[in-house]
Amino acid sequence: MKIMVAIKRVVDYAVKIRVKSDKTGVETNNVKMSMNPFCEIALEEALKIKESGFASEVVSVSMGPTQCVDTLRTSLAMGADRAIHVDTKEMLYPLSVAKLLKALVDVEKPGLLILGKQAIDDDCNQTGQMVAGLLNWPQGTFASKVVLDKEKHVATVDREVDGGIETVSIDLPAVLTTDLRLNQPRYATLPNIMKAKSKVIKKFTPQDLNVEIRSDLEVVEVTEPPKRKAGVLVSSVDELIDKLKNEARVI
Repeated sequence: MKIMVAIKRVVDYAVKIRVKSDKTGVETNNVKMSMNPFCEIALEEALKIKESGFASEVVSVSMGPTQCVDTLRTSLAMGADRAIHVDTKEMLYPLSVAKLLKALVDVEKPGLLILGKQAIDDDCNQTGQMVAGLLNWPQGTFASKVVLDKEKHVATVDREVDGGIETVSIDLPAVLTTDLRLNQPRYATLPNIMKAKSKVIKKFTPQDLNVEIRSDLEVVEVTEPPKRKAGVLVSSVDELIDKLKNEARVI
């Protein structure tokens, strides 16, 4: 079985986000970029499945400008066998990404497609569900545990839901999206990082895949959240209750 993993290049989680002066988006020039943390978890799960003997190949996929190649090389250094880059400078929203993934699945014929449940830049949490719908494949979202049955071609997935854990059994091929507690991603070793630099990354364009990139969304404005006011010290419980009642008006 082949596993395809979708990964996204995002602003590093440790970087303080700055909004552009024209409020059209987030500043990305001269900002450290890295693999989306949820995508790291998705890749780690694919590698673990391969190491357990349930898969023969792991293929990582990323979409966007040329810089995405750096993120793909990180995936190769972590252990992916091949990498595919869909080269486009267009703004990609979840439905466009889902259509591109569907086209790549038609080309590669994987038995499992794994994505992070969401990206930390837009927090959409839509792509996995959309591509499952386009493929007409079963889906196991917010996965915190995955167990594969090779003989029955079934995946048992523990899902993190509001009320606790929900366990579902889905037929393969299927789409999985990964939650935080599924695993702990490995670090790429220096020798593997060096080897990844010389590996060939296959390139496609949306036109090659017969996918039209367009969006029904328009970003009107991006603004920073309002700054919190400084707290105040109170000298007694009575003063605290008075402020909560008359100033904050929460009681």
